[in-house]
Amino acid sequence: MAISDKDPYNARETARIILLGVRAVRREARGKSIRGIEKQAARIREEAQAREDARAAARRNARGKR
Repeated sequence: MAISDKDPYNARETARIILLGVRAVRREARGKSIRGIEKQAARIREEAQAREDARAAARRNARGKR
């Protein structure tokens, strides 16, 4: 279940995104690359959006069948 209507993340994904952001800031401060962390965050975002899109499509189809 999404935390709000504005974003597709559930609580676990929100926590993971925040943790990745913290790690990215720390690595960037040390002058290291954050490309891997950005890829992880992008994958989480894509999966969450795909899941919410599928749920929205299912709700639209359920309304149409009534």
